[in-house]
Amino acid sequence: MTEAVRTQLAMRLDALAAEEVATKDARAVVELDQQAVGRLSRMDALQNQAMAEAQSRRRQAERQRIEAALRRIEAGEYGYCLECGEEISPERLELDPALALCADCMKASR
Repeated sequence: MTEAVRTQLAMRLDALAAEEVATKDARAVVELDQQAVGRLSRMDALQNQAMAEAQSRRRQAERQRIEAALRRIEAGEYGYCLECGEEISPERLELDPALALCADCMKASR
């Protein structure tokens, strides 16, 4: 089971890296050129840039969660809650293989 999870997590890391490369231009600095871009178009460009940067931060956070899950697999600690040490239900891990907390600890942390 852990080999399948490791493969799934590695594939997700690859997909995140590809998304990051594909959206590089969207996160680039918006040039100020009032001749070519009107005020509203510039505002749209700035908004699009901000959304792309927010997506990049979310991808980075997901990448960190996945890398932590891979480290737990290597350490033989995968599938156990980091807070209480109880086993995380297989159903929850199937939905999100990078989960680090059981349902009870997740609820308590909110």
